Amino acid sequence: MEFKHEPVLLKECIQALNIKPNGIYVDGTLGGAGHSLEIVKALSKEGKLIGIDRDEQALASARKRLEAYENVVYIHGNHDDIINILEELSITEVDGILLDLGVSSYQLDERARGFSYMGDSPLDMRMDASKGITARDVVNNYSEEKLAKIIWEYGEERYSKQIAKNICNEREKKPIETTKELVTIIENSIPKSKQKDGHPAKRTFQAIRIEVNNEIEPLYQTIINSIHCLKQYGRLVVITFHSLEDRAVKNAMMDMQGKCTCPSDLPYCICGYESWGKIINKKPIIATTEEQERNPRSKSAKVRIFERCDKEKQ
Repeated sequence: MEFKHEPVLLKECIQALNIKPNGIYVDGTLGGAGHSLEIVKALSKEGKLIGIDRDEQALASARKRLEAYENVVYIHGNHDDIINILEELSITEVDGILLDLGVSSYQLDERARGFSYMGDSPLDMRMDASKGITARDVVNNYSEEKLAKIIWEYGEERYSKQIAKNICNEREKKPIETTKELVTIIENSIPKSKQKDGHPAKRTFQAIRIEVNNEIEPLYQTIINSIHCLKQYGRLVVITFHSLEDRAVKNAMMDMQGKCTCPSDLPYCICGYESWGKIINKKPIIATTEEQERNPRSKSAKVRIFERCDKEKQ
């Protein structure tokens, strides 16, 4: 199956990066290389693109799509490790970083890996299929309380407690092995009259995927680390698709921007607050109505932009 993924808010993200032809840029979620293709098109031969992805299939597809460009470095890794990845490449600072935190359409549609609630496949859901816990581990080993918590927090599923209870009841009979088995449990946990707003398993599958891939917990620190990796006036552009993701990104950017705590009547700042730069857009950028109609995945997308310009270097 070909790795396809329509990049969300493509034009807006490329403009936000403010690309310099000879600059060094990082796509921390390379995926199908939709954003990266436009980045590398804007670079001269002196410029460089570093593409990072946990999914080896995504990397293979990106290599093929970007094969005409020799100034691309491909890294099988996690954007959470961006500092170490750049150190291994002997790079201290970069001109821009893009993080598209969404799951690709390919991963959602590629049923053999268990991301999709359509069809019947083993419960996996790992973005990096070479390591880590699987969805099967989560479903069969987590306590009822922990299952309910992640389904509510990561999936915003109002029937999280009932779903968790029914999962635990079913796994006492035999381990839950496939996506179809899990979907059946979820469908039986939600009143039929409440199953009109999309597929009933959508929110629970999202929650388990987030838990399997540890998508939320390290995100705040990842944003901090990414800003530390920027050159002066370099930019970090982040696309989120979930309220918890957006909150972590927003909070990290606000903390890195800093805030003066001096009384308003003082003529100048004496608190010595630290600032690493500024948030470019106070309100997140969202997709146009036309894009939302063309690509439903863009409906929940939000873009936040941070520019490094710390005080001591100004």
